[in-house]
Amino acid sequence: MLCAMDAAEFTCQTLPSMRPQLRIAMVTETYPPEVNGVAMTLGRLVNGLQVRNHQVQLIRPRQHADDQPQPTATLSEHLQRGIALPRYDGLKMGLPAKAALTRLWTRQRPDVVQIATEGPLGWSALAAANKLRLPVASDFHTNFHSYSSHYGFGLLRRAIVAYLRKFHNKAAVTLVPTEGIRRELLSHGYENIEIIGRGVDTKLFHPGRRDPALRARWGVNEDETVALYVGRLAAEKNLALVFQAFDAMRETRPASRLVLVGDGPERVSWQARRPDAIFCGTQIGETLAAHYASGDVFLFPSLTETWGNVTIEAMASGLAVVAYDCAAAEEVIRHGENGLKAPP
Repeated sequence: MLCAMDAAEFTCQTLPSMRPQLRIAMVTETYPPEVNGVAMTLGRLVNGLQVRNHQVQLIRPRQHADDQPQPTATLSEHLQRGIALPRYDGLKMGLPAKAALTRLWTRQRPDVVQIATEGPLGWSALAAANKLRLPVASDFHTNFHSYSSHYGFGLLRRAIVAYLRKFHNKAAVTLVPTEGIRRELLSHGYENIEIIGRGVDTKLFHPGRRDPALRARWGVNEDETVALYVGRLAAEKNLALVFQAFDAMRETRPASRLVLVGDGPERVSWQARRPDAIFCGTQIGETLAAHYASGDVFLFPSLTETWGNVTIEAMASGLAVVAYDCAAAEEVIRHGENGLKAPP
């Protein structure tokens, strides 16, 4: 006979998990293969939910004319109309779709609705979910109120804060990545804020991806130092400080090169002004991982992040990180040990 402990161990090892499977409606206005922090985060989240056998109902704008749903056993996609997002090449803003979402969720009722973006599609999802009495979780991924001053809308900052607060306070809970963002939102009158942590794929991003051939294409050898930036080349990223910091670095270490990975509206301008820098454009997957690991120090001057996936991707790749003491850097960098932090 099995003893009680043997029986318990046998049961735990052989019976399927009793954890309930959820039907989760995920609403977002950006998703892979689009390349940005929100899209990458949501792609990983959806993949993780599917691995755990949850059913995901993905609602997003159609990215291009040939874009078609890619359903699997645990994923259904529902593509909505969208329009190009001003001053953000390659992204669509979803158009209002309350009636369509109400019909969808009446027919295929989810257990929970998670809304990742606060545009017209997000508002439609919020209204439809509230009408059907569905629980809603919202994500705070982007500091749009901080972006406003970089795009000529500084006078609208207070209105943007109020707009976002109204949106998120209609959800049962708002999910943020750090305690610092939680404190900031609470100070602005947000309610029901919870932290959901972020991770990094250390099988993809690790020092073993270092590529001497890639460094050779950059024109550097192992004795030279590569300062790396990865991210959107846009006003809100504070790129002028990347070049300023690199110039200061080169004064004490002349054998240094600056490599920038990413694209955006400021690339052409900076490429013309700084022919000494290497601009690699957008990279993804293993190629991106090789670019990280082939650098030596990571410069990240942004003050508008809610998290900044690039910070932990760089750290996982073996780079020391120089960043402001906010967002991911505030939580994961120990000043003087695995990087350097400057006060915001």
